[in-house]
Amino acid sequence: MKYIMLICFFFTFISCEDKQSKNKVIPQKTVSKDVDNSKADKEGKANKDSNKLDSKNAMEFFLQYDKHHKENKVRITTDLGAIDILLFNETKFHRSNFIFLTKKQYFNGTQFYRVINNFMVQAGNSDDQKTMNKRNTIGRYLLPPDTKRGFKHDRGVISMPSSEIDNPHKLASPYEFFIVQQKGGAHYLDGDYTIFGKVIKGMDVVDKIAAVETDDGDWPRKNIYIKHVEIIP
Repeated sequence: MKYIMLICFFFTFISCEDKQSKNKVIPQKTVSKDVDNSKADKEGKANKDSNKLDSKNAMEFFLQYDKHHKENKVRITTDLGAIDILLFNETKFHRSNFIFLTKKQYFNGTQFYRVINNFMVQAGNSDDQKTMNKRNTIGRYLLPPDTKRGFKHDRGVISMPSSEIDNPHKLASPYEFFIVQQKGGAHYLDGDYTIFGKVIKGMDVVDKIAAVETDDGDWPRKNIYIKHVEIIP
């Protein structure tokens, strides 16, 4: 079970490159299951699906969401402590997406599922069926890259990995994020992944997470959960 991560259709592979320790870091494979709705009431299904995000409506949704939801600080409480994040207003779609998912309580119960010491810690997914159910409810969508704001992959920044499936433009997987833990930063990632915030408190917690023992797939041998994510003043 640990090597199979259940998520929705677009997010089969999510990865970053660690050019110091590995030529290419391959993430866990992911598997998704289509739900047979053939017996569902068509009108009811249409009404339900109209509230979901997809590749056609996501950008307009977050454009409008940004106008009314200006929060830009969150606290990620993990099994090993709390990490406070400042989200950048310059990357408004990615900031809005993270605030939206926080208010939807999506991240609660997800895990740090990929950890590489002196590189980064990656989170926002889980092998729990509940996580896939949350994604199914919210919708399937990707975000465009926003990599020309002058931000660098310095130690402590939060960035968004990209989906590799039919994705030459490195569209971002909105449900995942990674925090650069590498001393001196990981600037070889600049231009490939969207930086949308930085740690303002709790890098010691990031270091604790990065230092845990992992298996061959970079998954911590003892699961590290995100207990909850909350907006802070």
